[in-house]
Amino acid sequence: MAGSDDDEAAAAAALAPIHCLPPDALRNVLLRLTLRDAVACRPVSRLFRETLTGPFLALLPALRLLLLRHPRPDGGGCLHAFDPDRRRWLRLPFTAFLPHQAFSPVASSASLLYLWIETAPAPLTSSSSSSSSSSPAAAHPPKALAVCNPLAGTYRLLPPLGSAWARHGTVLAGPGGVVLVLTELAALSYSPSEGSGKWMKHPLSLPSKPRSPILAAGARAVFALCDVGTPWRSQWKLFSCPLARLTGGWAPVERASWGDVFEILKRPRLLAGAGGRRVLMIGGLRSSFALDAPCSTVLILRLDLATMEWDEAGRMPPNMYRCFTGLCEAAAQGSAMPAAPVAGGNNKVKVFGGDGKVWFGGKRVRGKLAMWEEDDVGSSGGKWDWVDGVPGYGDGVYRGFVFDGGFTAMP
Repeated sequence: MAGSDDDEAAAAAALAPIHCLPPDALRNVLLRLTLRDAVACRPVSRLFRETLTGPFLALLPALRLLLLRHPRPDGGGCLHAFDPDRRRWLRLPFTAFLPHQAFSPVASSASLLYLWIETAPAPLTSSSSSSSSSSPAAAHPPKALAVCNPLAGTYRLLPPLGSAWARHGTVLAGPGGVVLVLTELAALSYSPSEGSGKWMKHPLSLPSKPRSPILAAGARAVFALCDVGTPWRSQWKLFSCPLARLTGGWAPVERASWGDVFEILKRPRLLAGAGGRRVLMIGGLRSSFALDAPCSTVLILRLDLATMEWDEAGRMPPNMYRCFTGLCEAAAQGSAMPAAPVAGGNNKVKVFGGDGKVWFGGKRVRGKLAMWEEDDVGSSGGKWDWVDGVPGYGDGVYRGFVFDGGFTAMP
């Protein structure tokens, strides 16, 4: 009976009109699908599976997603992602191809996703098991950096690193599989094209720990903020370094015409702008230059790397910013509304994203994110909107980055 059922199913499939199309016509039809729909069609039939191969899927536009970083490594073997074009939340499973259950995504580039994964610790002997709970290794299990393509279901471990890099390093991913890991004193770089299979170490000649470093792919350079102020007052300055000169190439980026552009923002953070040739600086807009001045909203400044000029790219609407400071919550509970903005309210706003898209999360905003998208012209202040239905992790604080899922690169 099973054989006859298979024969009937095969006969029905053979009669489907799409199976009668010439190969060129079939490819023309399938090229009109989105990448997500094309991947979903692969298991439908042998014809689709043989047509929708990796090289064919590489011709389709990448799937632009916001990938959330789970606050705990053991996130159930999957990650949550948001598709801003379709306004849908997706689940990316990893258990089918990644044997490590505990992992945390940290960076992405051109269809590739980079993860810190917990490797299995060495077996404990009877003499050492009693002290294992208090040892540093037990508190910080060994980790390795892996690169994967979650849509293709493939992964590869990068050369091993020390555990301190996993705990304190910031991972940046660039074109061609280039990976950087930055800490306060040094940077590591890895490039598959070099063929050495080793990490190269570069000392950082910076005045302080780099804050929110980013890799501007279009300019092939790394940018970071450094605090050059005093213990009583922060003073931020922008530094950059070409990828080709990671050793000794760091230098301040400053112009006399910029004035006090770094003084008007509280706790600024950098993100990559659209196209990799713009740098976004986001922070709380100070109401005055006083040390404890409250913030009135969140301001997004944009540096054009071609003209080296700053402009205002966006400003969070006041009613949206009040939700992050707790004023909306106070109004809903019938409490008295403060006459002035809550001092330090912007400290509760978590900023993440990249490539011209910025998301904002906070403890007082549960189950949703504020979203800003850079416009092409640069004169409208961008588009602001709320993203609802965010998968909850309990505390309501979210972090993440932009991931372009596709088949253009493989580990």
